[in-house]
Amino acid sequence: MNFMPALIFFLILALFSIKIVNEYDRLVIFVVGRLWKVGGPGPVIVLPLIMSAQRVTLRTQVLDVPPQDVITKDNISMKVNAVVYFRVIDPEKAIISVEHYIYATTQLAQTTLRSVLGKSEMDELLANRDKINSELAQILDLHTEPWGVKVSNVEVKNVDLPQDMVRAIAMQAEAERERRAKIIHAEGELQASEKLGQAAAILAANPVSIQLRYLQTLSEIATEKNSTTVFPIPIDLISMFLDRKKNN
Repeated sequence: MNFMPALIFFLILALFSIKIVNEYDRLVIFVVGRLWKVGGPGPVIVLPLIMSAQRVTLRTQVLDVPPQDVITKDNISMKVNAVVYFRVIDPEKAIISVEHYIYATTQLAQTTLRSVLGKSEMDELLANRDKINSELAQILDLHTEPWGVKVSNVEVKNVDLPQDMVRAIAMQAEAERERRAKIIHAEGELQASEKLGQAAAILAANPVSIQLRYLQTLSEIATEKNSTTVFPIPIDLISMFLDRKKNN
């Protein structure tokens, strides 16, 4: 009967010492302040008082970088935010090498975002966003590697420009559309004039074809049920009928 309290104590101690670690988590276990091992997945024994443990997830985490005030290379002020995808690949480094790896990654992402975008011009930021995303991911991954953190992707989400700059871009786009429209119209006029010149040369080589063309046009207008039609008659056609009358 004297062993019952001790047995109950050890059962309770064992019950509280067993930690269940999921497949996507790991436990970094310390014994009297010294690193012992990384445990999991499955049941892991962590004895109270002499052992402690910190849980680290291995799943990809999404970090939302708040809007940052950025001045581009061409001195344009804007607000830019981004999202960072990262995961822990070394739980031991994530706990020992940095105090709070999520907070450290957040601060690093903010400073890196301002630094990289400050070296880019506005047109490059708007047109080559994939290139900037890749550069941001490479820089972040390089700096977080000693922390056991792998940055897999960075995406610039929103770029908020000043209103005067938005209006200037809209005016520039409208001017570009008008320029393209004028070029297309001019090219159409050029092609039409070339075809008309070719047709005029063919008709000039055969005057009878001009008269046939007049007669065909008269026939087409007559089918449209117009009340009055005024159509110029070529002098050559009238002369032809007058010559026939004289000969008769």
